[in-house]
Amino acid sequence: MDPLGARSQFVDIQSLPTWQQQLGEDGDDSLLDQSDGVRSLQAFPSPFPFRSEINRKIILFTGDVALLNCTAVVNTSNESLSDKNPVSDSIHQLAGPELRDELLKLKGCRTGEAKLTKGFNLAARFILHTVGPKYKAKYRTAAESSLYFCYRNIMQLAAEQSMTSVGFCVVTTAKRGYPLEDATHIAFRTVRRFLENYGNCIESVVFAVSELEEPVYRRLLPLYFPRSEPEEKACLPLIPADIGNSEGESVVPERQIRITEKPGSLEDDGEEESLELDLGQVGTHAFAQMEGDVDKQRKQILQGQISEAALQKQHQRNYSRWLGRARAEDLSDIAALKALYQTGVDMCGRTVMVVVGRNIPVTLIDPEKALLYFIHVMDHITVKEYVIVYFHTLTGEHNHLNSDFFRNLYDIVDSKYKRNLKAFYFIHPTFRAKVSTWFFTTFSVSGLKEKVRYLENLHQLFTCIKPEQIDIPPFVLEYDARLSSYLSSRSCIN
Repeated sequence: MDPLGARSQFVDIQSLPTWQQQLGEDGDDSLLDQSDGVRSLQAFPSPFPFRSEINRKIILFTGDVALLNCTAVVNTSNESLSDKNPVSDSIHQLAGPELRDELLKLKGCRTGEAKLTKGFNLAARFILHTVGPKYKAKYRTAAESSLYFCYRNIMQLAAEQSMTSVGFCVVTTAKRGYPLEDATHIAFRTVRRFLENYGNCIESVVFAVSELEEPVYRRLLPLYFPRSEPEEKACLPLIPADIGNSEGESVVPERQIRITEKPGSLEDDGEEESLELDLGQVGTHAFAQMEGDVDKQRKQILQGQISEAALQKQHQRNYSRWLGRARAEDLSDIAALKALYQTGVDMCGRTVMVVVGRNIPVTLIDPEKALLYFIHVMDHITVKEYVIVYFHTLTGEHNHLNSDFFRNLYDIVDSKYKRNLKAFYFIHPTFRAKVSTWFFTTFSVSGLKEKVRYLENLHQLFTCIKPEQIDIPPFVLEYDARLSSYLSSRSCIN
């Protein structure tokens, strides 16, 4: 206990500036200066968009994690929870001998796991213990996965215990050999995704670093937690190709090892193996054969040849392969069309995605690349509820993707796309377009028909989405103005 009147050695996190508050204090505007050079990428939304409410939860602290006065601090150790490293030594010294006795009861901790003890004499009420992986280039994929689970399991445990604040050390110690920059990317994207998806109860996440680690953390934080829209745009070209899935976990498209429930079984699994092969042939067949025969798969379910759960797992693996390809390929030619982009939110606060039909030159683009671009842009959007606004304005035959494209798209995408799509606004529809859409939503796909809303003009759209919340192409505005003027003149004549 501190002597009466002495200043406490512990640091109250409420006294520390948040990441959002540090905007403009860094004295380095080099990232923002790059924004003029990335205007061509503005139609290509960042997978980590500017969100001030998340940034206000992030704190970068240069100092000892053991000194933080928060709900829980993180201790990095080995599998016997007896590691000797600067972070662990400091936590043990301040917490007192009771911590070591408590750790003996835990009987170790496996790599990637997280375990909980009291904080004892620390200012923090709890300590979250985890074991980071040893890094070898040969086993990089396994190390990335283990490190992801370190951060994910810590955040999960904190949320389950209703903790309001967590102080992270750098989980990967120097003697475990993990490159600091690579590890920091995984840490930031995992924490970001968790806060997006499940972080309502968590008010503060503190990254406690040493003076040597601080420059790396400060340089990479804007990529995952941009503090303004200009910073978001400036950081977009700097985001690595591997940004993980919707949870932040690395996606390995080439991993196609199939583990059977009963290895060596003599039972005939021919049908299921055939289905697995169909789902694995991503990008190697013609576009119409990407997913295999979906009707055949549904028939197999009805006949009891394959379970619904097995099909869902195979579908998820297939989608993960597509997502991996979408992040790896150069899709800048599709992005330049500005046919798909994110804008504001609707009256209910849901993200609005815009599709401009006139900007889709069907005869000039590769349908497979168009699908990959759609997946690349939409994967992180569809984690939450969203709506799509489709401008059919002044489209011609050369702008109309056929029903096979949409059916394959609908069959390939993850279930979150369908579940979280709340409305599809069809602007300036023609009679032919309405008929085609009715047939497609009635006989080809399920669950979409009731979400389609036909809107004859922009005035109807503005009853759902405020004008300032949507970027509308100039030709659509001009057409709508002419249409309104024409209809007004006709009504006057009548």
